[in-house]
Amino acid sequence: MPEPITIIGFSAGILAIGTHLARRFFGLAKEVFDIVAGSVLTLVCLPLLAVCALAIRLSSKGPVLFTQMRVGKDGRPFRMYKLRTMYADAEAAGGAVWASQNDPRVVPLCRWMRKSHVDELPQLFNVVRGDMSLVGPRPERPEILAELEKMYPEIHRRLAVRPGITGLAQVRNGYDTSVEAFRYKLKADLEYVERQNWSTELRILAATLRKLNDKTAH
Repeated sequence: MPEPITIIGFSAGILAIGTHLARRFFGLAKEVFDIVAGSVLTLVCLPLLAVCALAIRLSSKGPVLFTQMRVGKDGRPFRMYKLRTMYADAEAAGGAVWASQNDPRVVPLCRWMRKSHVDELPQLFNVVRGDMSLVGPRPERPEILAELEKMYPEIHRRLAVRPGITGLAQVRNGYDTSVEAFRYKLKADLEYVERQNWSTELRILAATLRKLNDKTAH
């Protein structure tokens, strides 16, 4: 009969392999789900995107889409898309800054797009391309990420998964507005990274629907 220590070691090895395979299968299934769901949602949302594009064109000068470089999985940079709800060149003078309540840079006619998070819909293109997921930590701008790393070295653990349009931090805490407030977002993001499963994904997606009239959005 095998020694107890041998049985324990063998069981631990089997458990480790099973955990790895479960995570691997979940990751592959999540990628397929993102591509299929992202494609369907893009088609469904096209009429709404057309209405938003017209409102942006009529209310201010500049492009309909706003793009920013963000940091994705494993630290890879990618170009993220949003509907432009701020005046063109809003950061030309001061560079990257945190959003604030009643942000004066926001075009009045477009404020509803931010409160409902409709301005995030073009990120469905990023999901279909594989840059992002429907659910995951929100991607940070490279310059803001560098600032956050000075206070939160563990932030790099968020880069183990693809960033998302929505995430546990967003449905639990809303959007962060300062380096100090970021610690709550980071706690939720790391919790998500460690506990990824379909139950968590579906709960986050369901909670996101309740944020479509987000009074905390800027």
